[in-house]
Amino acid sequence: MTNVTVKVGLASCGVAAGAMEVYEVLRHYQQSGAAIDLQQTACIGMCFEEPIVELSGGTLGTLSLGKVEPERIADWVEDYRRGELPQANIILAEKQEATRNSLLDGQTRIVLRNCGVIDPKSIAAYEAAGGYIALQKALSMKPEDIVEEVKSSGLRGRGGAGFSTGLKWSFAARAKGPKKYVVCNADEGDPGAFMDRSTLEGDPHNVIEGMIIGAYAMGADEGYIYCRAEYPMAIAHLKIAIEAAKAKGYLGKHIMGTDFNFELHIKEGAGAFVCGEETALMQSIEGKRGMPTIRPPFPAESGLWGCPTNINNVETWANITWIITNGADEFRKIGTDKSPGTKVFALAGKIAGSGLIEVPMGIPLKDIIYKVGGGMKTEKPFKAVQMGGPSGGCIPASLLDTIVDYDSINATGAIMGSGGMVVMDEGTCMVDVARFFLNFTQNESCGKCTFCRIGTRRMLEILTRITEGKGEMEDITRLEELATNIIKGSLCGLGQTAPNPVLTTLRYFRDEYLAHIQDKRCPAGVCTSLLRFEVIEDKCIGCTACARKCPVACISGSVKQVHKIDQEKCIRCGACFSACKFNAIRKG
Repeated sequence: MTNVTVKVGLASCGVAAGAMEVYEVLRHYQQSGAAIDLQQTACIGMCFEEPIVELSGGTLGTLSLGKVEPERIADWVEDYRRGELPQANIILAEKQEATRNSLLDGQTRIVLRNCGVIDPKSIAAYEAAGGYIALQKALSMKPEDIVEEVKSSGLRGRGGAGFSTGLKWSFAARAKGPKKYVVCNADEGDPGAFMDRSTLEGDPHNVIEGMIIGAYAMGADEGYIYCRAEYPMAIAHLKIAIEAAKAKGYLGKHIMGTDFNFELHIKEGAGAFVCGEETALMQSIEGKRGMPTIRPPFPAESGLWGCPTNINNVETWANITWIITNGADEFRKIGTDKSPGTKVFALAGKIAGSGLIEVPMGIPLKDIIYKVGGGMKTEKPFKAVQMGGPSGGCIPASLLDTIVDYDSINATGAIMGSGGMVVMDEGTCMVDVARFFLNFTQNESCGKCTFCRIGTRRMLEILTRITEGKGEMEDITRLEELATNIIKGSLCGLGQTAPNPVLTTLRYFRDEYLAHIQDKRCPAGVCTSLLRFEVIEDKCIGCTACARKCPVACISGSVKQVHKIDQEKCIRCGACFSACKFNAIRKG
């Protein structure tokens, strides 16, 4: 039989789904004499299919199996080795049709090209995939030529602002100082976002190599990766990668035989969302409380310990090696004129294909949802997508033809952000969504700015009042006035963008606010205080299922007789609605 390669995805999502148990079964299977090359890899992006095992080297070509069961994987590998198609959940196939082949068709992978492909803990695997060739090329170039190449590529910062990366590098390169720093912002704190985590878990060397090239181009000799401590696997892989890079001469003194020196450190953040703002991040690295500072001076002029500093996020750094290797012109062939390249998104919420994707800029939102993302998870139709996390906004179904680039997304009132996409269906209450995101930013406010500290609290109180059925028409005006003042009066991006979810839901879903305030009704049936469960008399057959499930005994009625719900006693838990098999309970 054929000696095959078996790869198991052991990123955080895979491990959470049971991939380690699958790996252990395969390890024992290998130890028993099976001729397999057992390898580890990270997440290929299809988190919803984890655990995932890839088989290659046989006559059937490469196969990827999803939702793998530990007790059956050895038999499936044996089938594959014999040239027989495993009777398993085949999600990707090189030579056959497979359920998820189409989900990769709309993707272009630059940042994620090695994720789920190589062993992230092996520098040899990274080198075999072309790793550190870009660094070798960069060290043969003049630093100013590297900056110009990045500028010519049109790469814009993938952390959210979309500022020209090359232009930002040129500021730091020209700055004068006794020492310079480069920093990787991996403080990913948006609800529903996991782009940075997956990239660092799956291909840490790519980010590190990008930082080394950037340091050389800007004249820095020291750098920091600021990664939140809640990402233990990402941090572990980074530590392994840094030590391996030092051992191979890619980090440290006289890199690759040149006069260039560069040291790289990891700073573990405590999880404060505000530390995603670059001046607060630098304060944290220096050992101070993470709070934003006034700009100017900008970090390129005076950053860490008063020295010129350049900060880019994980995805931005991860683009650098591809650009240096392939050239700015090749990068510009992807995406749009003003937003070249690709964008990584984390898909979450009511979407079938939750996970990580990388698509070319310029792709319509509709294609992301229905082609790359596989459509809706539920039977309820698409309602909105939240882009940009708590700092972003909600884009409605009527704008699904909007293309994904910085200018087009900004025009909707949302922002690209770092790349989180939370998909919502018609069962979602948009007022409650606005309240959820504002609650997050209010809790995460550092408190330095009065408008942010107090203003977001007042907005949250109003939204809570509306979802409880206690709102009044003047609340809409109050929300809009508070939003304007918070945006104008806040020092950093947290406060300046915190009102976005409220403003976009008011813009596109004002009718839901009116329903909550005027009709005391939640159209989506989400806000508990506004819910009412009633028995539909002509559908109730008196089966007593609802009464038996009710935790407060508020439903009365005899067998085969129409039941009735006591509204005074009802706690609106929905148990009766779930228990009824005859659609005899009305929820509204």
